[in-house]
Amino acid sequence: MTMQLAFDFAAPPSAVRPITARPHEAGRTTRGHRGKIGHLAGLSAEMRVSQDYERRGYPLLRSRWRGQGGEIDLIFADGDGLVFVEVKKSRTFDRALERLSRRQILRLFSAAEEYAGTRPLGSLTGMRFDVALMDQRGMVRIMENALSL
Repeated sequence: MTMQLAFDFAAPPSAVRPITARPHEAGRTTRGHRGKIGHLAGLSAEMRVSQDYERRGYPLLRSRWRGQGGEIDLIFADGDGLVFVEVKKSRTFDRALERLSRRQILRLFSAAEEYAGTRPLGSLTGMRFDVALMDQRGMVRIMENALSL
């Protein structure tokens, strides 16, 4: 921690007193700052997962698609079908997977059904739900067909 000195030029030299930084200014992050870091880390994870799918031949259709039912992180084409991918990032794969709640899964299904309605086959479109996990080292684990209706 750095120390600053405050000078009162009208006071004698013995009146110089140190001013120390407040705890939130000395290396601690604010909640808003942590939120922004988390958001950027999530975008980075989605980009990395998207590159992996595209490398394997799945063209990206949409990223962060939002419908009335919720948001879908990544949507890829698989022939005439669709692959919906939920991306989770945390320190470990297990912690990332724990962050996927039942409520979130139901919102994902609802949003996927809404998105499929925009396709030529509508709700008859083949759909697969994958979960992509990323740990703190940037390693990715993809669980294909991890979720089902």
